[in-house]
Amino acid sequence: MNKILVVDDDRSVLDVIKSRMEFEEFQVSASREYEGAVHSASVHTYDLALVDLKLNGKSGIDLMEELHRIQPELPVIILTGFGSVNSAVDAMKRGACSYLTKPFEFDELFMQVRHCLEKTELSKEVNRLKNIVGEKFSLNNILGKSAKMRKVMAQVAQAADSDSIVYINGESGTGKELIAKSLHLESPRKDGPFVAINCAAIPETLLESELFGFEKGAFTGAEKHKTGLFAKAHGGTFFLDEISEMPSNMQAKLLRVLEDRKIFPLGGAGKFVEFDARILAASNKDLAQEVQQGRFREDLFYRIHVISITLPSLRDRQEDIPLLAKHFLAKHCEAMGKKINGFTSIALRKLVSYDWPGNVRELENAVESAVALSDRDIIAAELILPGRTGTPHEFQTLKDAKKDFEIKYLRQLIEFTGGNVTRAAKLAGKYRADLYELLKKHQLNPDDFRQK
Repeated sequence: MNKILVVDDDRSVLDVIKSRMEFEEFQVSASREYEGAVHSASVHTYDLALVDLKLNGKSGIDLMEELHRIQPELPVIILTGFGSVNSAVDAMKRGACSYLTKPFEFDELFMQVRHCLEKTELSKEVNRLKNIVGEKFSLNNILGKSAKMRKVMAQVAQAADSDSIVYINGESGTGKELIAKSLHLESPRKDGPFVAINCAAIPETLLESELFGFEKGAFTGAEKHKTGLFAKAHGGTFFLDEISEMPSNMQAKLLRVLEDRKIFPLGGAGKFVEFDARILAASNKDLAQEVQQGRFREDLFYRIHVISITLPSLRDRQEDIPLLAKHFLAKHCEAMGKKINGFTSIALRKLVSYDWPGNVRELENAVESAVALSDRDIIAAELILPGRTGTPHEFQTLKDAKKDFEIKYLRQLIEFTGGNVTRAAKLAGKYRADLYELLKKHQLNPDDFRQK
């Protein structure tokens, strides 16, 4: 039940409003005095206030501002006489939700009350969602203590203050959209919209109309005007995910848009729409290689590579795996109403030793599956990636790791020089005799690598 504060120095008017609102199942507190209303608002929390413009020689607008100092989000409707409309308009400029001119119909009053209540609830919900999103995608919530992730977070923090285009590269599942949203929320544009499109998910025939919008009648089925995504991102950030999948003809149009910051809606008779949005782009492919193979425009490649951030694969930051696994465990235990304390040592080793081709996304899926299937207070190894057979390999000793590296290095070196030990020794910075000793130690014969 909504709590309403009604303030009017006319007792008869006050009693009628109170009676009618209580009949409509509002909880009403009534006051005839400025000071009484202020005291009531400091003691109780209200959902809305109805305030008369004139209160025994005092200003209802002043009272409204006093109420807002106590309860900043409180919607206020000003009640005014016929000749005081200008003052009511002034009240709207100073923070009133609406105003009503006496005498008024109660149906109109209730419509205004419900409108202001809904507007306030919507504003609260928007702020709540913004806070949730802000917490989820803030830099502090990007998990990773490895050197590579610390470098990424430092790049994000530096790039966020700039308005330059940022290109984010990384394998599928490494968190490119998470980084894009973090860049937006850490930037001066954080209060503007964040608009994203996956270029691989939109058919080529629809991509142009989605990006640029269209006017009514632009093509068959265009029954009304549609605002394009570039225009919707005005004042905020526009994220082009999987930009490598954009058709070549659209790449040319995108380049023009990035240069001119203007879009031409389909069917708009050449009329353009200016927009102001920060551009972020991402791909899981090597764009330089795509350029070499003629699948991506070279000029667009350089245009989006103003600031470049590369996300490491999960296998390249294994020290982050236990931290991420613990985070996902807590997340999915809460969602499923389970209490699981952690992973067995073998399960954790299995997580760390896996290559994770699907990266962080695959890791979360694996942990979610284990939580769903577990009937114990700890995740056992058999629940981690059950499709994999055998036990995870143990970490090598430093001695064995050095030996493996030395063999691999010598093999690549001799292959590169075609069995020429003199040249190989020069490249390795070793004496020729010392290199022979190393080759002999690891049973590598230069003759086996000489070109026949």
